[in-house]
Amino acid sequence: MSDTTDIDGAVRAELTRLRESIDNIDAAVVHMLAERFKCTQQVGVLKAKHQLPPADPAREARQITRLRELAESARLDPAFAEKLLNFIIAEVIRHHETIADGAAATGTGATGAAASGTAATGAAASGTSGPAPADPVTAPDAGRTLR
Repeated sequence: MSDTTDIDGAVRAELTRLRESIDNIDAAVVHMLAERFKCTQQVGVLKAKHQLPPADPAREARQITRLRELAESARLDPAFAEKLLNFIIAEVIRHHETIADGAAATGTGATGAAASGTAATGAAASGTSGPAPADPVTAPDAGRTLR
């Protein structure tokens, strides 16, 4: 039903109200993700400074388990929540790799764009060789381990 001109006024008003709520929730999600990435950037700087690995598989597994439990209690599909978290974790690891590569290149610790929270993403930006990791949202079973 792409043509909304024939919809009853009350239905159109309810649809508009619901869509405005969705838009507000989407904005909140974006802002929450931005705050999360500010924190993970600081973690990346700390890891680079102390030469810790970008990924922490044990922590990631605990987070996935925790998020799946939260999803179940919120009546959200746990598989969807896991895919979303895997996507976020992959991005965080790319940021951490970029920060670590910047610290290694300068020999002075994590500085520059990566430390300021503006790190580029992807294999080329992180300095890693080979293809970029599979997108866990579109290809969740593409040979990825749980992070």
